[in-house]
Amino acid sequence: MRAKLIVGNWKMNGSRAVNATLLEGIVAGLGNAKAQCAVCVPAPYLQQCEDVLTGTPVGWGAQDVSIHACGAYTGEVCATMLSEFGCRYVIVGHSERRAYHREDSALVAKKALAVLAEGMTPIVCVGETLEQREAGETAQVVGAQLDAVLEALDGASVTKIVVAYEPVWAIGTGRNATPAMAQDVHAQLRAQLKARSAEAAAVVPILYGGSMKPENAKDLLAQPDIDGGLIGGAALKAEDFLAIIHAA
Repeated sequence: MRAKLIVGNWKMNGSRAVNATLLEGIVAGLGNAKAQCAVCVPAPYLQQCEDVLTGTPVGWGAQDVSIHACGAYTGEVCATMLSEFGCRYVIVGHSERRAYHREDSALVAKKALAVLAEGMTPIVCVGETLEQREAGETAQVVGAQLDAVLEALDGASVTKIVVAYEPVWAIGTGRNATPAMAQDVHAQLRAQLKARSAEAAAVVPILYGGSMKPENAKDLLAQPDIDGGLIGGAALKAEDFLAIIHAA
């Protein structure tokens, strides 16, 4: 059985005071939750996460990483730096990075390699736009995005990633994928993993990132190939984030 994993992506939100309340609320409300959980925060707040979350069940991570180890790359943050703050996870290939920063799948694969080289877990994001879905290109698009990463990894590394499916058309738009629609894509992604490695298909969590919230979490998480969630807006409220964790 794959353990359920709920990861909060704070995006570019937070302040030291707001973060303290949110993190302390999450830790206090976990109780006997069985799902694994983590928060991926803006880089300036990684030290605060390390201070507050060390010794708790809540992991933490970053939202992006450089492909470079060091050097004259102004504004970049390398994997070694992230590992020094105790990061367990690093998001790579998020739809906002692909759209706003023109990151392609080859670059995402290099970022995944950089994360793995430092002993952290890349959360590899894949997903299609509304135009691509309406054109019947979902399978082709997400398949190519995942294949680019799988082809760059050796057999052992394939089992050390997390995959997140985020239908771009369902993020912050008010439109939602039904549990069955999400399951269809997750099943395809699972089959791709199996084609590369039976072990990877058995152990790699595939998270759903299409506006999961307390109201729909239970139905989504009941699907056989949905192993958790990459949570956006709901991760900024302890009550909502905890509701999703407990639903898992």
